[in-house]
Amino acid sequence: MKEVTYIQAVREALDEEMTRDDKVFLLGEDIGPQGGVFHATEGLLAKYGTERVRQTPIAECSIVGAACGASMMGLRPVAELMYLDFVTIGMDQLVNQIAKIRYISNGQVKLPLVIRTQGGGGRGKGPHHSQSLESWFLHVPGLKVIMPSSPYDAKGLLKSAIRDDSPVLFIENAILYNTKGNIPEEEYTLPLGKADIKMEGNDITIAAVSYMVQKSLEAAAELKNEGISAEVVDIRSVYPLDIDTISDSVKKTSRLLVVHEACKRGGIGGEIVSQIVEDTFDYLDAPAARIGGLETPMPYAESLEKQIIPDTEKIVVKVKKLLGNI
Repeated sequence: MKEVTYIQAVREALDEEMTRDDKVFLLGEDIGPQGGVFHATEGLLAKYGTERVRQTPIAECSIVGAACGASMMGLRPVAELMYLDFVTIGMDQLVNQIAKIRYISNGQVKLPLVIRTQGGGGRGKGPHHSQSLESWFLHVPGLKVIMPSSPYDAKGLLKSAIRDDSPVLFIENAILYNTKGNIPEEEYTLPLGKADIKMEGNDITIAAVSYMVQKSLEAAAELKNEGISAEVVDIRSVYPLDIDTISDSVKKTSRLLVVHEACKRGGIGGEIVSQIVEDTFDYLDAPAARIGGLETPMPYAESLEKQIIPDTEKIVVKVKKLLGNI
């Protein structure tokens, strides 16, 4: 095993897949000499050249559209959008074309493409660079949506996403980029559509996504000191959603709390809660609950931003309420 940062894990995944398959190429804004605004592609231009590391104009609709066309012709593009907020400019290409072409061609046309981007707040970037919009794409048949929380998951899932013959929206979180974790020295991949139990417990299931997995693990550690055993499930794949792993955990703990950074209304938490209530209701000893971001655009002010994004304290308090401890 070796220790790497999250962004190093992403870079390794891109490098290894470009070496493995010459059909894999990158495109996006500032990904060339600069190595991307978050340095995910640092050094790759020098290694693979301008044919396979294509720096684009500031035009997300063109980036997503070019990735669509290239994948239809048999290439495996990995397009980078600096911020998830900017996906709105390529929405027609992504939702009306990429998500549907394989279906309307009866499987004759494959779209092996990845849209890499990052979302979420906490960095003082304001309302146009801090949104969590994953639930939009949960609602679109034909797209896979992946949100890794650790270096290990980021590398293994990105490699699988690049090899997948369906379009994948791969959402990272910049707050996680400098976090460190161990990954194997040898090559590995992780299956898309599979959740992961990050901490085992017996009293309550906390199902979380992306950065909120870290906050949930911190909350679980605090709760453990008070004699409360929380099981933390990393959703990892917003779609395909591994509801079975979450359901099995709830059958053991009899309680569920879903945590995500996106606005609570219409978020992934509501989908998970509804599926658990439909299929696992008899195992619940308390109402299945959610924690999400407050219903407001993200402010620039750090003090206000902290009020909007769920944190460790909010998770601890909610867990105690569900257990009847407060």
